[in-house]
Amino acid sequence: MSERKLIEDRLRKKEQEVRSYEDRIREAKIYVQALRDILKMMDRAVEVEASPDTTLKTGSMIAQARAAIIKKRAPIHVDDLLEALGKEVNRENKASLAGSIAAYVRRNEIFTRPAPSTFGLVELGHETVEDEADEPPPSFGSTPAPDDADDDEEIPF
Repeated sequence: MSERKLIEDRLRKKEQEVRSYEDRIREAKIYVQALRDILKMMDRAVEVEASPDTTLKTGSMIAQARAAIIKKRAPIHVDDLLEALGKEVNRENKASLAGSIAAYVRRNEIFTRPAPSTFGLVELGHETVEDEADEPPPSFGSTPAPDDADDDEEIPF
């Protein structure tokens, strides 16, 4: 019976060795999957950098507006964009298109606003011009100095 016990001990050791190898294989497979996931994320990042189209739904008004600006290679006013898209130039369409594009402008993605209601593209180097109307003029809130020449004129109240 001692031979039987010796064989059983060897069997347990081999089974333990097999479990150890299986654990190492499982860990290696997890590591391989993690590397694949990282490669996929890197590929997606490169696609977004290379082509802003990937963030725009193909055929959408925004994608068509981008294509129109690329074709002209210059910033385009929202009215002209609507005409290029074959849409009626009315208040509703202007607000819809300008509002959608403005969301990208605020995030500094894809579109720029070089002039009021005029949109360009980051990829073409069109720069957004800061709106000076956001801040009051330097003299705002101060009382103008009295001018001696105006003393003869009547002050209307």
